[in-house]
Amino acid sequence: MVGKLLLRGMLVGLIAGILAFAFARVYGEPQVDKAIAFEEQKAQAAGEAPEEEIVSRTTQAGIGLATGVLVYGAALGGIFSLVFAFAYGRLGSLGPRGTSALLAVLGFVAVIVIPGLKYPANPPAVGNPETIGYRTELFFIMILVSVAAMVAAVGLAQRLWKQLGAWNAAIVAALAYLVVFALVKAALPNINEVPEDFSAMVLWQFRVASLGIQLVLWAVIGLAFGAVVERQLATRSQGGLARRYA
Repeated sequence: MVGKLLLRGMLVGLIAGILAFAFARVYGEPQVDKAIAFEEQKAQAAGEAPEEEIVSRTTQAGIGLATGVLVYGAALGGIFSLVFAFAYGRLGSLGPRGTSALLAVLGFVAVIVIPGLKYPANPPAVGNPETIGYRTELFFIMILVSVAAMVAAVGLAQRLWKQLGAWNAAIVAALAYLVVFALVKAALPNINEVPEDFSAMVLWQFRVASLGIQLVLWAVIGLAFGAVVERQLATRSQGGLARRYA
């Protein structure tokens, strides 16, 4: 059963990756081109020689982008299916679609939105290359803490469910999660390496596009995976009834 869920999750992730790639090509790549143009103009003004292009922009924005997004989508879909297999039946009376949609919302908030509020995505020409390792470590620390806090918040909501009711338990758990986020956000160092003369509009549009790519991935996986699993479970149920009364 888990193996079949994993396969379906990866296939759904591939479909989500195709849609996310289309979104990235239309809305994300133009902002990357503008950021690269800014970087080249700045280097030219400083009298620096242009960097050798190891991989062409055509390849980066085409097959390179497609490969990265599709692999990421398949991996995300596979991980999502394993989380679904563990969570299904443990979140009250939610069916496959409800469980899948709820997991997608919680995952999107914990993995994308909250870490992005502390360390938002930056286009090329923004950030010191020498600090990329340090910045990556901080970003993943933020993700790990956010995911752990989200899991704890869900557990808290389940424990308070009978005492406070579903709605009040969810509110208390959400507030507890936000308190943890506020504390961690204040504790981790801030990073601001955006050049003063970098276009605020390009920066904003790039970050919106980056968020949009993730939104497409999580939304498609959350909705499509639930529909696929629901159909699979319905088919198994009908097959079981047929064997029972054969």
